[in-house]
Amino acid sequence: MRSISGNIVNEGRIFSGSIKIDGDTIVDIITTDSQHDPSAQGERPAEEPIYILPGVIDEHVHFREPGLTDKGDILTESRAAAAGGVTTVFDMPNTIPQTTSITSLAEKLTLAREKSIINYAAFIGATSDNLDELRKVNAAMIPGIKLFMGASTGNMLVSNDKALDNIFALAAERHLPIVAHCEDSQMIAANASRIRTAMGDDAPVEQHSVIRDEAVCLSSTRKAIALAERHKTRLMVAHVSTAAELQEIAKHSTFVKAEGCVSYLTFCCQDYLRLGALIKCNPAIKGEADRLALRQALSNGRIYSIATDHAPHLLSQKEGGAFQAASGMPSVQFSLTMMLNMADEGWLTLPQVAELMSHNPARYFGIEQRGFLRKGMKADITIVRRLNRPRTITNEQVVSKCGWSPYAGMETRWQVDQTICNGVTVYKHSGLTVAGSATQQIAFCHDA
Repeated sequence: MRSISGNIVNEGRIFSGSIKIDGDTIVDIITTDSQHDPSAQGERPAEEPIYILPGVIDEHVHFREPGLTDKGDILTESRAAAAGGVTTVFDMPNTIPQTTSITSLAEKLTLAREKSIINYAAFIGATSDNLDELRKVNAAMIPGIKLFMGASTGNMLVSNDKALDNIFALAAERHLPIVAHCEDSQMIAANASRIRTAMGDDAPVEQHSVIRDEAVCLSSTRKAIALAERHKTRLMVAHVSTAAELQEIAKHSTFVKAEGCVSYLTFCCQDYLRLGALIKCNPAIKGEADRLALRQALSNGRIYSIATDHAPHLLSQKEGGAFQAASGMPSVQFSLTMMLNMADEGWLTLPQVAELMSHNPARYFGIEQRGFLRKGMKADITIVRRLNRPRTITNEQVVSKCGWSPYAGMETRWQVDQTICNGVTVYKHSGLTVAGSATQQIAFCHDA
């Protein structure tokens, strides 16, 4: 039996108390103060306050294994996740081989059981011809179906209207959510051709946001929403990057939710001048007005959950411009830190951080016994400290195999002190060493 004390952030409240853990389970929560938040009251105590949150659930990561392990692997990236307060991740299917069959899914989950130090699950990916695999897969083993409705990495684009209709119909029949990457490939190709004609193959990296502009995203998102409405399919539009998409999704909130990503909340097009291809990703980073709308959506309910789209590349793979540099960036280690920074800036509250990063992913994907600090639930817990003095994020702190972060150079007053997964401390802030392994395969309940 062990006990953790501090300011507990859970289900809309902040209160002083302690959490008792026995094995992998929370056995009691003792309240010592009904409502207490030193930071909200402007206090600056001599001791740096401790906050206890439910372990972060990152519903959207690319851990690169199997097949792309030069960039990252399940062990290194799960360690990075633990260092960021993340206790559960869902891996995306565009690995080598692609996770588009029951066999490849089983193989990836076997790797995760052997290597991950935190809880792990994996999406099965939709293709134009794997409907039988989607029909037969054990729904309790997967968070849902990942669908690429726009060209990204891995050649998993599904653009055939009949195939899309069948995928949405099957997902509704099986009560499985679809998480969709929404970009219009024909529009991307037309924009790319225009930029190549004008600027050649060495077009500057900031042209990536012209090639994959707002219209590209909105066109595909509207198509996905129409399919979800037609079949009454639960749809999560992944990594929403534009204000226009937020407005469109808000009209259809019964079946459609918006996933926000830390990168689009943090960066905008002007940051290409400072960071170049380090922030090149798909969908592309958009303008300041879009970033502002996304930040406002953190507290008005238009963004339902926060993920990272963690996608590490080696620095050598991020060289070049709009057509050469790889798309994607590592984010899982600093996602919670960046969201806590935004809470400091007034964009949302600490309870809303827990809502977006833990409660809502657990609700949406039907994760059993996780996502909340409750008696009888699994002891997935993140302990953070609010520092009296800001610290600077550096690449030397990076745990991911790629060894760099787009957040390097930014200041924060927040530090992940401990990450507890299934009652086991898998991370402690002490020389950035990660110890322990507590991985469990996530079980899902997709209610009708």
